[in-house]
Formats: sequence, structure tokens, C-alpha cells
Amino acid sequence: MTLALASPGARRWAARLQLLGSDVAFALMAVLARRLSRPDAGFDAGQLTVVRFVVGALVSLVVFWLRPGLYRPVNYRLLITRGLSGGAVVVLYFTALERIPTGEASLLYNLFPVIATVMSFFTFGERPTPHLLGAVLLATAGVALVLGGGSLRLGVGLGEAAALGAAFFAATSANVIRGMRATDNAPTIFFFFSLAGLPVAAPFAFAPWPAHVGFWGLALLMGLVAFVAQVLMTEAYGELSIPEASVWLQLTPLASYLLAALLLGEPLSALGLVGVLLGVAGVAYGTAFGHRPRNEQRVSPRSATPASSEES
Repeated sequence: MTLALASPGARRWAARLQLLGSDVAFALMAVLARRLSRPDAGFDAGQLTVVRFVVGALVSLVVFWLRPGLYRPVNYRLLITRGLSGGAVVVLYFTALERIPTGEASLLYNLFPVIATVMSFFTFGERPTPHLLGAVLLATAGVALVLGGGSLRLGVGLGEAAALGAAFFAATSANVIRGMRATDNAPTIFFFFSLAGLPVAAPFAFAPWPAHVGFWGLALLMGLVAFVAQVLMTEAYGELSIPEASVWLQLTPLASYLLAALLLGEPLSALGLVGVLLGVAGVAYGTAFGHRPRNEQRVSPRSATPASSEES
């Protein structure tokens, strides 16, 4: 049975599982990018972004060749907007990963669902509730613990600023994706994300490129993992609202923090881990309860149009 023919409940659970897979893939991408940013590997943020977009575009072309008719662009304005915004996200996030630990960068970046929730008031008429303010305060306390390494000393440098900038553009992208999923399928959205994002990243990739074959293999793996993560997330946005999707996406910083400790040897601290959990709890709380009940919300972009965008 295709996803388009499944019951609404089954589609929602499939979307939640897609987001779970996306969480793990995004976390692994962040860890690989952090490893490739080390001096012995020699990749900088611009180069990693270019690799990600080139790999994404090439894999998309292969998918379109294997499945004729899957490439179905409709809303070109939003497709290009999503690509430009996504390009800024990737450059800024990889810049953060160059300068600060993976768990810290991932936690700051994953504040984007709260920002997206605020934006959705203007884009979809969703009215935030007072719960959102409490969630922001709770998430901020978690960020303070992680940034201060348990000492509560906030130090905001270029890495932290880049991660917060990435969060803003990611929130913009989340709203754009949700608006597009009524007309455009996930592979098409990702293809435009790669194509339109490439010019954004190219000016930052003029430094000498590394020559080590092994690290190039890791870079290609990073691009493939990013492809999986992005397509799964975009597909899930076709079934879930921004608040519900955001709850599941908050598993990403926790997975990044733990994977970085396991694969890169980045230190874990008791208070740092509490900070991550507190931040995740705060953002999840805000995205779960920061809206009016579903029956008071406007009709979602997906339900307002036929389900013709389902490709599987």
C-alpha cells in the first residue's frame, strides 16, 4: 500500500518514523562535518557545503532517472526561496561546527523550531499561546548550561552566532517547506535546495581543497547522509504540522551530542548533558503546546489540496 492510500493515522506514524530517521542522519552528518573540519582533514565550511550540495544534486538526478515523472516542480518561487535560505543554513551551520563542539552547535541550531513556531503565526495564522514564553525560558536555561560548560558563563563568539543564524534561516525554510508540500514532492524540493543553495556556498569555497582520498570518502558519505536526512524531513512535513514535527526533530541535538562523544571523543559533562536535555525539553514543550488546539487552527497546506504530491 502506498503512503497516499494509507489511513491518516498510518501516514502520521510513517511521518514520525521518517523524522526519527532524519534525526539520526542529521546527527551523523554533523559529526562527520565536525571531523572533516579538523586541521588534518582540511575542509572548511564552504567546501563542505559545496560537497553536500553537489552530492545532493547528483543523487537527485540519479533518482529522477530511475523514477521518471518524480521530478515535478510547481511552485518555482518557493522552491528557489527554499534553496537560497537552505544554502545560508548549511554555510552557517558548518561554520559553527568548525569552531564549537558538535553538541553545542547542534543544540543552538535546533532552537529553530521555536523560531519557526513564531513565524508560523504570520505565515499560516497559527496563534502561539503563553506556553511558548515558558518554553523559550526553559530552552534558554539549557543553552546556558551547555555554553557555560556547567559554569553558567555565557560566551558567544563566531561559532555560536553562526549556529543561531543557521537556526533563523532553518525556521524560514521550515515554513517554506510546509507551504510547498501541498504542490511539490520531497525529492523535487531537495533538488532545488541543492541547486539554489550551491551559488550561496560557492563564494566561501575558494581556499585550497584537500587531497587526502580517505577524507574525500568521508565527505561523500556526509553528502549522502545529508541527502537521506533532508528528504526524510521534507517528506514528513507533508503530513505533520510544524509544532508536531519539531517535537521529533528535538532528538537531533541529543543524538549529535552523544555521537560526537562516541565517535570524536568530545567530552561529556553531567551538567552539559542536563543542559541538552533541558534545552530539548524546552523546545519540545514550546512546539507541542505553543499553539491553539488543532480544531482552532487553519487548514494545513496539505489538506487544502489534493494528495497528488505523494510519490510513494
